Amino acid sequence: MHPRILWFYLVIIAGFLVACSSKPNDAKIAQEIQSKASADPIAQGSELYVNSDNGRVTLTGRAKTQAAREQLESIAKHEPGVIDVDDQTSVELTSTASSESTQVPSSSESAAPTPVAASPALPPPPPPLVVPAGTRVTIRTNHALGSKTSQTGGVFTGFILTAITVGGEVVIPAGSEVTGIVKEAKKAGGFKGAAILRLALESVTINGHPYNVQAEEVAQTSTGKGKRTAGMIAGGTGVGAAIGGLAGGGTGAAIGALTGAAAGTIGAATTGKRDIELPAEAALSFRLTHSLTLRRA
Repeated sequence: MHPRILWFYLVIIAGFLVACSSKPNDAKIAQEIQSKASADPIAQGSELYVNSDNGRVTLTGRAKTQAAREQLESIAKHEPGVIDVDDQTSVELTSTASSESTQVPSSSESAAPTPVAASPALPPPPPPLVVPAGTRVTIRTNHALGSKTSQTGGVFTGFILTAITVGGEVVIPAGSEVTGIVKEAKKAGGFKGAAILRLALESVTINGHPYNVQAEEVAQTSTGKGKRTAGMIAGGTGVGAAIGGLAGGGTGAAIGALTGAAAGTIGAATTGKRDIELPAEAALSFRLTHSLTLRRA
């Protein structure tokens, strides 16, 4: 072989070897950067991932502080064989917050904090409305009741006839709905069988809210032919209030009497019938045995 041709081949082989030897070792570069970062007092403790592609290094992960992030980038740039560094690391938020909280405040910041005005005390709630025991509650029934026509345990309804006030304030307006129970209804039987009608007030509804009521019962009985133990109450055209004994409903108790002319009275007192008949819109008066506590509107 001609010496010049041999020399030409030797030059080509030498160039190829030089080129191969100068190609970056990416695995070694990544390993060296990781090792140096782990040993560096500023960068150590950070979460670092290194990728090298032909000497182009990409850093990802999280640095403890901004100073640690800058130190990681510096270590990568100074590693032999590195051509370029793409730093994509971030800084931990908790570390940033803690470093900011430990900064020394300026003279203006160290001044005493501005006092926060105390919230004004809320006024106490108004006291509840209390209707005292002994108060008379006068109602007007919505339908007829009778010793012969009503059933024991039956429910009757009505409304407040006269508004009730406490301390000059109306607490139960006229027209408020009421419910009651027929505690006993017994028609007259035989020649001397007594007719009995005994009624109890159960509840009153005020501004849409029902309240249970505890009051004395009202009752009326008749004994013998046409004889009564009490006068009749005001009928639908009457104007008076019911009065009389309301204790227990025994013999001698009264459902009521018409105030004024006797023209408004109805029932057996004038017809001689022995059964007790109360027409629709009859007025009844009950006396509270317990106080009634009402909520304010």
